[in-house]
Parts: sequence; C-alpha cells; structure tokens
Amino acid sequence: MNFSLDTITIDPISEKKPTSAIIMLHGYGGDGKDISVITYNWKRFLPDTIFLCPNAPEVCSLNQNGYQWFDLSNENEKFILEKSLVAEKIIKKYIEEIKFKYKLKSSKISLVGFSQGCMLSLSVGLTLEEKINSIVGFSGKIINKDNLSNRIKSNPKIFLLHGDNDTIVPATHLLEAKEFFFKKDYNIKIKLLKNCEHHIPMEASSLALDFLKNNLYI
Repeated sequence: MNFSLDTITIDPISEKKPTSAIIMLHGYGGDGKDISVITYNWKRFLPDTIFLCPNAPEVCSLNQNGYQWFDLSNENEKFILEKSLVAEKIIKKYIEEIKFKYKLKSSKISLVGFSQGCMLSLSVGLTLEEKINSIVGFSGKIINKDNLSNRIKSNPKIFLLHGDNDTIVPATHLLEAKEFFFKKDYNIKIKLLKNCEHHIPMEASSLALDFLKNNLYI
C-alpha cells in the first residue's frame, strides 16, 4: 500500500510488527527528512514504534526546496484558516492509511510536529473522532482558537515545548495555548526552554522522548 503523502519511514529496530506509530510533521519550508533526524536517538528507546515522516503536499511558496502544509505567504487569518483546514483533511486521511496498513488503533498513534507541523498536530489531533494517544508540539501555536474551540472532539495527552527566544513563532503562543487548554479543563504539559530560538534542542528532544515513551509504552 502506498501512502497519499511521500513518506520517509523508519521501521522499528526490534524488527517486529509495530505496536505504535509516531507521525512527524515538519515545519514550513522543511521536509520529512529534516524532522526524521530526531528519530536517530528516539528509536533506540521506542523499539517497537514505527516513525513516519511525510512531506507536506505543496512546494513551499517561499522555499522551492521545501514543502508547506499550507500557504503562509498571505497573512490574512481567514485565508490561513481555510488553507489549514484543507491540510487537516489530508493528514486525517493519512492517519487512516497508517492505521489500516499497520493494524493499529488510534490509541497507539502519536503526532509530533514542529512549527507549522505543530499547529496542524493540534488541530488534527483534537478534532479526530477517535482519540489518538498523544501530541507533542515544538515551537507552534493554535491556528485559530475560536474555530478549534467549536470543533474539539477528543482530548489526547499534549506536551508543548517552546524556546523563550523564538522570534519566528513567539513564545507568547505557548502561554496562549496553556490558557486555552486550561479553560477547557485539559491537563496539558508545557515547557519553556531557556535561551532557545526556533529549533528543537537536545533538551526538548529528550523531554519529548520521555513523554512519548511513558504514554505509548504502558
């Protein structure tokens, strides 16, 4: 079975049938190869997990060597929301393909996203009919709080991490997300990373790994 998105796949190091899957969504202008680098360390501690790192469906409008989940060249909020909802449907279809191919339940699926990939991980993970296991988001934000608030269907475990010196997606978005989920009675985990810009440092990678292991391997 071929996936609807071009995908880098990292098979379980146990060489067994995967018992869980982590779908990793890259940032704006990146690709699946970029974000797959994290798995070099993670896979040793998640031996029965398959990692799937898809390329977004569109060539990035500002970086022809990378991809975008939705266009950010237009800053109009309505435009961004409309485009993000299209991407959301694509990712939801992709998740169903993974569940079918590897015979996995939603409870054994985690979404990990960086920047734009984090934004979509939140909107996808919270609006699925069946609750997935967990979401890890690096350096992202909620795309549209009012829209998401009206569409929430499930409450997966969530861990959001953000650098305090991020000038691309300011860390204030982490605090806004914390407030949003607090009002929804969601018990999310957050981490503000000191002296960190718009990237995933080793500290964030290690914290995220512990979170995923504790939730997928129980």
